[in-house]
Amino acid sequence: MRLIMLMCSSLRDKSTHSNSCGCSAMMALFWQGAVLLSLAAAGSVYADMKLNCWPDFVMLVWTESRSQADFARFRLGNCSPTSFTASEAVFNVYFSNCNFRRLITGDRLMYTNELSYVSSPGSDLAHTITHLVVCSYKRPKGWRPQIYDAVFNTYSQGHLEFHISLGSDDFSSPAASTTFPLGSLMPIMASVEQKAHHPLLLLLEECVATTTPKLQPDSKVYPLITNKGCLVDSKTSHSTFKPRKKASEIHLALQAFRFALGQEVFIHCQLGVWDPADLDPAKKACHYVKHHGWELMDNPKKSNLCNCCDSTCKSRSLRSIAPGTLGMVHNALLEPQIITEGIS
Repeated sequence: MRLIMLMCSSLRDKSTHSNSCGCSAMMALFWQGAVLLSLAAAGSVYADMKLNCWPDFVMLVWTESRSQADFARFRLGNCSPTSFTASEAVFNVYFSNCNFRRLITGDRLMYTNELSYVSSPGSDLAHTITHLVVCSYKRPKGWRPQIYDAVFNTYSQGHLEFHISLGSDDFSSPAASTTFPLGSLMPIMASVEQKAHHPLLLLLEECVATTTPKLQPDSKVYPLITNKGCLVDSKTSHSTFKPRKKASEIHLALQAFRFALGQEVFIHCQLGVWDPADLDPAKKACHYVKHHGWELMDNPKKSNLCNCCDSTCKSRSLRSIAPGTLGMVHNALLEPQIITEGIS
């Protein structure tokens, strides 16, 4: 086992900073320090890793000069390499992607993940690598964690493009109005452009409503979808997921709710794309059917995956994503809408 530790610290004085981590002047302005840590559980003596942490993303380069490894099989969390050659895998990703875990302890803010590689089945090369990747920063004064980093369109690994918007009653076009009377149905449609990817299943994993475009710990929120795909609002309303036409699209008929009437309401969502064959209690779309219970929208015969909706939903495996499995999670913000007391 090999321990690689790179340390980077910077002061508000721009003239004092460390170049060993490749930190930029912007890093010095936003952060007072960073520690970059990589722990190799197994690997070649000819391997080298370069890790640069920035305010909201990380660049990692893994190089093996004498390896027969297939560099396309490296994964940072659940992300494939941004680019790769016969001897190098490069990741240039945001902390909001790739299943980075955020830990706040004392005055430190840490993002952790794993770089992994497993040989393809039947390969003559027995090659397995697991690295712990950590970016640690000193929490800036006045910094408060955001629940979601909201954006309208999110671009990701492999140039996936996500969309979320209000639609017409039949989901065939954009909504003509963003004002909805209390109790009416708000059509919400989300999609992902797959381009050259294998078929992907789009899910709404978490959604909450609030009166601000950015969520803060003290924000007043109205939960809509929680627990990895459970439409909790459907237990007390007529909200429901609509049958799919494409795996890369998902439609939600949301009943206008009594929350911040007359004010602008923002809906923040986490969108996830997964291998359609990889559904489990943490990757699903469930709504509540009156006098029946929780139902899996994509396959009611497997509604047992929704049994956790009234408790805590967790993946069946220790790792939610195995090496080589498709899967990405992204954040999105729906355009603001206004819910009124009566017919508008």
